[in-house]
Amino acid sequence: MFASLRERVGQVLLPGDQFTCEGEKDQATLSLTEVVRREKVVCGPGLRRSADRLEVWKSGVLRFKEPHTFWIESHQKRYVPAKGETVIGIIAIKSGDVFKVDFGGSELASLSYLAFEGATKRNRPNVQVGDLVFAQFLVANQHMEPELVCVDGCGRANGMGVFGEGGLLFTVSLGLCRSLLAPHSPLSAQIQQLFPGEVTVGMNGRVWVKAASQQQTLLISNLLQSAHTLTHTQRHTHFSRLAHTH
Repeated sequence: MFASLRERVGQVLLPGDQFTCEGEKDQATLSLTEVVRREKVVCGPGLRRSADRLEVWKSGVLRFKEPHTFWIESHQKRYVPAKGETVIGIIAIKSGDVFKVDFGGSELASLSYLAFEGATKRNRPNVQVGDLVFAQFLVANQHMEPELVCVDGCGRANGMGVFGEGGLLFTVSLGLCRSLLAPHSPLSAQIQQLFPGEVTVGMNGRVWVKAASQQQTLLISNLLQSAHTLTHTQRHTHFSRLAHTH
């Protein structure tokens, strides 16, 4: 199964496509659980296990991350929350000890005032309606209200929390966000080389940028919003042109 998945990386898959482990069973009489455990196959978004096979339930391009994670990269517009993913949210409602956060999904997520580094009952964080927060999903499933936190497992902010003043928030495709967050992303490297500044990317399709000037901030926004429509060669040519004019 692992080998057959690797062979399809980069190809477009459709809902209903399946990968069985019949070959592995013939060779070593392994169950799917044993195969997954030995090969440590991790199913990301768009893939799920069913009996003795893996099924594709979302159309898109099969992607792979070392050592053993597979997922489907698609151009869906609405973000579906997943536990552990980081997103950029907007504080929509302030109700007692809980904030309601708009993260672009079908419902609002809750965020406790204690879910910030150093927050206590006496030392409450200064969070207002309309503020932007970079947070992580602690709870995300179809049976419970989504819950966000702005601390990691050790209680540290680790880059999460309320954004500073200024900057520009805009949206891009979910696939582009994953590309920007990928290790050694060439697009991220090109942006930082051309216009050094702060760039925060959420898995929910939102990007926050703050460069040295408003003009550079707007340029980064325009570049990223048009990046998914350009080929690698076109993007390289465009960035080279901008580098000579700035």
